[in-house]
Amino acid sequence: MSGVPAAARAPGAPDERAVPAFGVGVKFRFDQVRDRWVVLAPERLFIPDAPAVEILKLVDGQRSLGAIVDDLAGRFTAPRAQIATDVAAMLSDLADRGVVRL
Repeated sequence: MSGVPAAARAPGAPDERAVPAFGVGVKFRFDQVRDRWVVLAPERLFIPDAPAVEILKLVDGQRSLGAIVDDLAGRFTAPRAQIATDVAAMLSDLADRGVVRL
């Protein structure tokens, strides 16, 4: 799998071999009432934007960060390195909030 060399990653950025998974009690689903995707966490609700939804749809506890980036890079016209940076930043932020585990 291609990846971003450790020296090129931002400090604290997750390794592409990390396998993100939703935290305990966290659910990602389409909310019919709001007519949009939501992340439900204990006593919290997150409403992700369209790019975040595409990332979160790939978080299954089995797919690595690198595989998620590869999938997105194949579907969208953006440089893989930029997608990797954006995905890692978003998932790191959600990990800090206890929404995902890396």
